[in-house]
Order: sequence, then structure tokens, then C-alpha cells
Amino acid sequence: MSTLRQPHGRTGVERCADTTLPTRHGTFRLTAYRDTAGTEHVALSVGVTDDHRPGATPVVRLHSECLTGDALGSYRCDCGEQLQHALRTIAASGHGALVYLRGHEGRGIGLVEKLRAYALQDTGLDTVDANLALGHPADARGYDAAAAILHDLGLHRVRLLSANPAKERALRDLGIAVVGREGIAVRTRPENARYLATKRARMGHDHPHVEDEWPALLAGEVPGSGQLSLRYGDLVRHRGPLVLAQLGQSLDGFIASRTGDARFVTGPQDREHLHRLRALVDAVVVGAATARADDCRLTVRDVAGPHPVRVVLDPRRTLPHDAALLTDGTAPTTWVVGPGVDPVPPPAPHVRVVTWPAEGVMEPALVLSLLADHGLHRVLVEGGGRLVSAFVTAGVVDRLYLTTAPVLVGDGVPGIRVGGEDRMADALRPTARRWLAGEDVVTELVLRPAPSARQDEQVDVGDDHAQPA
Repeated sequence: MSTLRQPHGRTGVERCADTTLPTRHGTFRLTAYRDTAGTEHVALSVGVTDDHRPGATPVVRLHSECLTGDALGSYRCDCGEQLQHALRTIAASGHGALVYLRGHEGRGIGLVEKLRAYALQDTGLDTVDANLALGHPADARGYDAAAAILHDLGLHRVRLLSANPAKERALRDLGIAVVGREGIAVRTRPENARYLATKRARMGHDHPHVEDEWPALLAGEVPGSGQLSLRYGDLVRHRGPLVLAQLGQSLDGFIASRTGDARFVTGPQDREHLHRLRALVDAVVVGAATARADDCRLTVRDVAGPHPVRVVLDPRRTLPHDAALLTDGTAPTTWVVGPGVDPVPPPAPHVRVVTWPAEGVMEPALVLSLLADHGLHRVLVEGGGRLVSAFVTAGVVDRLYLTTAPVLVGDGVPGIRVGGEDRMADALRPTARRWLAGEDVVTELVLRPAPSARQDEQVDVGDDHAQPA
């Protein structure tokens, strides 16, 4: 075991033990440390090895010890819920660490003094004034040991899970590059509402709501390093044509049951994510079978934003005239039909009928060329599984968003399928990053890296179905 000392004589740490810890969120590497003051800390990590190979930027949480919240489930603070949320997020990301900092009880004043501060809060003081009344600073924590642990683990460049900008500043001062910071939004309860408000009003914590970023993203700006900017900032910064694809499927790879029922494979948070993608593109493309089976509207409803042009690929013109895409005039619809079918007049003013210019299948590259001729350069391919798979196989998709839900269907309509390989070494392994959407896991796969894309982050026409919406 080795000792690591920070520059300028700051606190160093000694690595004392290394083992594994199975948890409800997955199995973590558990590494124990002792700092020069004798305080013991632990780091729970996934995808972190001692060879310190360069790779994706890890997700990191610095978590201050809180007996009442972490172990006893107190509602007076949000610590226990933040701890579990961070562990879930890190496990889902596949690359990151949670540093559990002992000696940080009560923002560094100790357990007994924290409980004395609680008693003062019961009389009306807020959490800051209670600390001050007891002769303590509002926040007595230091992060030298945390930085030393990250350096020892080889995590010199991180994405920080924290609403506290002071943690980011401290890590930067201690030689850790923080390339992004994302707050953890947990439930506000009557018991902790004042405490959370005090952290924002008097200690500079970010507000947990992320909607403030969305208008700027829609306007083509990336306002900062919040949750939405981290997820969608690359799409906003991307210049030129952009092709996205999205599918929501079960753990065993189905997007609908064998009867075609697809309501709902994934949860409401994933549908919100889907609507954000729709708002950031010019057009959303589906196959006729999906449009028939799900009678989807393909509009932006769960978030603010413009509706994309809805494009239906229908080579045999099987879409009925009472389908929602042809009767709902909320957004324009482009109905692409094959050249061999009888001519059809537009069934409604919002519908434009386009005849495919050649015999044969609607090749993905030619579809994109056709859409570009109509001024549609940012495209989301939404379903179903065979259509998305065709676009991915054709090599024309920049980003694939694949959401997996914790459900086993057993038999049904397949989701993503790509050409098979004889050797695992030849399988497609694109750069990836993941995040939780409620109980689901969104995996974003970078299939065609762009110059503006962050390559250091590892932050998802036939009788099948898209996620109905």
C-alpha cells in the first residue's frame, strides 16, 4: 500500500485495503484509505483499475458522511437519498467512483454538534445560523483527502455529481480537472424543504430543477454543465447533418410483446427524453407498420419545444387515412409512398405526399438524401426495430439512444439487431455513456464521432413498433 501526499503539504492518504462490495445497485470495488489525520475513508468504484489506462471521463461523487441520513433514513436532510442515487448512477455509467468521506458529519462539525444544531433548528434557526450559533463555520469540510483518493485511483479528470459548486472549486484547486458537474435532484419533503432552500439561498447550491437549461438548448446555446447540457449539449453544438436513432426495449431485447402490445416498455422519464430528442431535430422518421400499429403522433408534448416534421416510409401505401399522423394537424407530415402504388392526393392540408423516386427498397442513405432535398437535415429515426436496425447497419446513424427497461418479455417484436460476427473481438463496440431514466437505463452510443463530440465520455420498415407516443 502506498502513501500519496498532495502538493503544498496538503493531506495525503494511505491505501489500506482493496476488496469488492456487492450492493443492490451492483458490485463495486471497495478501497479503504486512512489520511494523515488518522481518519478512514472508502471509495466505491466501477470500471476503475490500477493500470490507470486513459478512457472515458468517470462519474464521481464526493459524499460526506451522514449517520442520520445514510444509515438511519432521516428526512431532515437529503443525504441518504443522494447516496443511493449516486451509487445507482455510477453503477449504470460503468465507470466512476463514490468517495465516502468520514469526519464530514454535520458539514464537518461532528455528530454530537450536528444534533445540537438540530435542536437549535427546532427553535427556528436555519442550518447555517445554527452552526454559527454553536461557534462553528457554516461549512467546516475540506476535500484534500478526497482529491488524494482520486489521484491514487488515477481519476484526474472527472464529471462531478454535486449541486455544490464549492466541491468543484475545491477539486480544481487540488489538481482534479472537473469537466462537468451535474446535480442530484431528490424529493423535497416537508421535513427537509427549509434545509434544501437554505443550501440554495445561503450556500450557493444549484437549484435541482433542470428546466432552466432547456430554453437555452432549444435556442442553440449550451448554458453550462447541468444535467440537460451534459446529455444534449453535443447535439446542440453539432453543425451540419445529424442522424439520431432511438429505441426503448426490454432487457431481453423486445420492443413489444408477441401480440404487438408496446404500451409501455419504458417509463415516463424515457418518454420525456424521447420528446427532447424530437424537439432538437428537423424530422422524425418511422415505418408504416409502426404508424399503423401504434397510431403514434410523434409530437413534442412532455417538454417545451418545436414539433419535428413527421416522416412515414410507406412503400406499399398501407397507412390508413384515419391514422393520427394523417388526421392530426399539430405538425406537418411527409408521407413517402412507393412508385408502384396508385397516386394518392394529400388527405389533409398538413400532409405532403412524396413518391419514392425509384423502384426497390427505401435505402437509408437515399432516404436521408430525399429529406435533405426538402430541407430536413437533423433526423431522428424512431421506429420500429427493423427500421432503426437498417439505418444503423447502413452506417448512417451518428448517435443511437438505446433505453433498456427492467422487464423480461420472453417473446415478441425484436428491438435492435445488427449483422452478426463470428468473434466477440469483431463486435461493434462504440463509445458509450449511460444515465438512469427512472428505473430504465439510457445508453447513448456514438456510432459516428463528430469533431464537436466529447470523445472522453462513457456519460442508447416492417411489422414492428416504436415506443408509442
